[in-house]
This record gives sequence, C-alpha cells and structure tokens, in this order.
Amino acid sequence: MIEDIIKNIDNEIEMLREISLYSNNINFAGPREKNLMLATIDSLKSSIKIINDSIPGLLSEVSVANKLPGKNKKSNFEKINYPKNEITIHVKNKAQLMKELSIKADYIKRLKKKKEILYEEHAEFKAARGYLKIANRFFLDRSEKLFQKGHFSTMSRELRKANIDILSQAYVAMMLMTTFLSFFIGIFLTIFLLFFSIGIDFPFISIYNGNIWTRLLMVFWIPFLAPVVTFAVLYYYPSTERASLAKRIERELPFAVIHMSAISGSGIQPSEIFRIIGLSREYPYLRKEIRKILNQINIYGYDLVTALNNTASGTPSKRVAELFSGLATTINSGGDFAEFFNKRAETLLMDYRLEREKYTKTAETFMDIYISVVIAAPMVLMLLLIMLIMGSFEIGLSITQVSFLIISITVLVNVFFLIFIHLKQPNY
Repeated sequence: MIEDIIKNIDNEIEMLREISLYSNNINFAGPREKNLMLATIDSLKSSIKIINDSIPGLLSEVSVANKLPGKNKKSNFEKINYPKNEITIHVKNKAQLMKELSIKADYIKRLKKKKEILYEEHAEFKAARGYLKIANRFFLDRSEKLFQKGHFSTMSRELRKANIDILSQAYVAMMLMTTFLSFFIGIFLTIFLLFFSIGIDFPFISIYNGNIWTRLLMVFWIPFLAPVVTFAVLYYYPSTERASLAKRIERELPFAVIHMSAISGSGIQPSEIFRIIGLSREYPYLRKEIRKILNQINIYGYDLVTALNNTASGTPSKRVAELFSGLATTINSGGDFAEFFNKRAETLLMDYRLEREKYTKTAETFMDIYISVVIAAPMVLMLLLIMLIMGSFEIGLSITQVSFLIISITVLVNVFFLIFIHLKQPNY
C-alpha cells in the first residue's frame, strides 16, 4: 500500500504541473481555447480531489505487523491504469475518476485539433541551403563587391522592412544567378519558337513552315529581354512584399491600439503593454513588429524610447512608424500614456470607417461596369460575329474560333476585375 500511496502522490504532482502549465498560457489564448483550458483545469482539480480522498483509506490498510496466514480480506481499492503510471482509488470513486480523466483527455484532444500549442515554436536561424547555397557559392563574392560600391542600398532596406529572413548579400547573389540562368532559358525558348508554332487550334503546337529568317527577327529578342525582366522582378519583389505586409499590419492596427488603450488604463508599465501584445496570438503580423521592440530592450539593453525609434525606422507600415514615433515623443515629453492611445485609437477607427465607406462605393460603381462589360458586351459581340459569319462576310475566323476568342476575352476581363478589386481593397 505504501507504493500505491507514492504513485498516487506522483500522479497528483504531475496533474499540478499540468494545471500550472495551462494557468500560465491561459492569458495568451483565444476565447474558445481559454474556455477549453479552464474546463481542463477544473477536471484536473476534481481528479486530484478524488485521489486525495482515497489516501486516508489507503493509510488505514497499512500495517507494520505481518498479517496472519488465512483468507485475505477483499480490498475496497482498485488500481486504474493511467498514462505512464497507475492510480489506486476506492471502488466507489472509480466511475467518477474515469469520467474526469476522460473529460480531460477530450479537452486536450480538442486543443490539439485547434493547433494551439502551449509552447510557442520559435523559428531558428539556419544556414543557406538548396538553391540559395548554390547561388552563394558562385555569386556571393560578386554580390559583396557590389555592396561595397554602394549598390542595392535601397533594395536592402526594403528587404529588411519586408521581414524576409535572407541576408542582403545572399539575396543579391540569388538575383544574379537567377538572371544568369534566365538568359539560357531565353535561348532555349528562342530555338523552340524558331521551329515550332503555338496556336489556339488542336494540335496547339505544330512545326513552323514559314521563312526561318523572318521568324528569327520575331523571337531573337527573348534571350535579352528575359534577364532584364527577371532582374527587375527580383529587384522589386522586396518592395512588393513590404507593401503587402504593411497592408496586413494596418488591418490589425486599429484593434491592437484599442487593446493597448484598455491595458494602459490600468496604469501598467509601458514595456508590459508591448509584452502582452507581443505574446498575444490575436495580431500575428503586428506582433512581429512589437517583438522587435522587446528584443531591443531585453537583448540589446536599449531603453523603450530608443527601441521605439529604431523599430519605427525599420517597420514596413507608415502608420505603425507614426505610432511608435509619437509614443516615443509622448514618453520623452512626460505626456499621458493612456490619453495618447485613446486619441490614436479614435483616429485609426475613423480612418477605418472612411476606408470602408469609400471601398463600398467603389465596389458599387464597378459592379455596374462589370454587368455592362462582362455580361452584356460579350453576348452582343458574339451575336454580331455570328450574324456576320451567317451573312457570308469573311472575317477569317470559324465559329469555333470566334467562340474560343469570346470565352478567352470574357475570362481575361473577369480576371482583370478580380485583380483590380483586390488592389482597390482598403489596407485594413
């Protein structure tokens, strides 16, 4: 029985550790996960109470003297197998304990399904691998020489603001290698197009039967244009990614500032406000900028004002930069922290409403244009072309080709409208 009591106590200690773990993480969970964690804690507490109630009975069966041989008395306690251990419990409490353990297991399973991990995984810095490693081997030296001459400084800043985890020299090396390879891909396409034609009728690829020199004049520019386009796309990609990231951050900013305003009203330390937002999962993009502040304070030892100014210069969003700079000015001037957040929250919410109203009116206008251009115009155009064909007018196209052309134009116009509406969508 002594061994059974020790095992029960060990299980209680393990349950207490689980309670402590959930209690520490409950402040950083969403509303639904928070309810699941609270229910799990209640189940663990009930399980501990049941195990505690069995200990006095187990102690009463402990005897120093050896029992006389004879018929063994039937025990009122029963062992229950528990993951990696076992629990000895009174028979009358067995059903209740099994129920609590089942409830706890069910809640933990649901938490895992939500993919809400208790310990947040941090990305590790890794050495270059794959394509980037090959690019560094052949073009890193050239890239470093270009940086020493002062080239790519603007792109380097955009790369840092876009939170792309690649060193600037390594990214330029990858650009140079991709541009170099695109030249040979362009040569391959030129040779292919010299001898083959691509059409809209089946078979789509056929052997070219025309003048080879005329064809060469039409495609000789591809090997020269491909590297230029490739280099330009890779050069401006960090700027595009930075702009996209800024939109995502500004979408979360009004609500994060309201959150900060509510926290600051309790008189908490300013750095603690950023710690709470940085550890929260409610703002996945903004919290990366907040963590830059925390890293500068906790790792580099900067004060809050310096950390705010440094982060403001490296954030992809202008609104966030204005928020951090204004906050640093408020701290330096001894202003009211809570009032600053309240005023900024009002301004951001007003901008949010105006952007939404503007987007709604724009969407209504383009809905009318869409109905006219995409629905009515193709039908009228198709009827007109069919009438021309039926009236023996030569337009150089068959009915199948006309149908394919109209469908292609309709698809392209739809894609254009989708892209345009997406680009016109407000930042948040």
